[in-house]
Amino acid sequence: MEKEYLKINELSEYLGIKQSTLYFHVENGNIPFYKVGKLIRFKKQDIEQWMAGNKKEVFNLKKESLKKLRKPINPKLDIRSLAKRTIDEEKGKGYTSNHGRPDRIKGLRKEVENGAF
Repeated sequence: MEKEYLKINELSEYLGIKQSTLYFHVENGNIPFYKVGKLIRFKKQDIEQWMAGNKKEVFNLKKESLKKLRKPINPKLDIRSLAKRTIDEEKGKGYTSNHGRPDRIKGLRKEVENGAF
């Protein structure tokens, strides 16, 4: 007859998990357990459901990357015009004449012609 409730060492062996890891999950309430006084017991059926809930799907990064690379490129996107626009925007961040000339001296909130006061 198979046991319905497992001790921590039995569950550790059954799942191939260290006992310290199981104690960690018990303390944090991550795993279903029963407490009888100071004794901790695990119902095998509850553990099976808990394990099924922890199942993770495998994600193949290489396969997903290839899918994205194979997607058709937007025909409206012209790389040359995008690069030109980006370069023009970056050039525009520098000094331009509409920001004022560096040889102008401001005094009393007025620009002075040719540096004369």
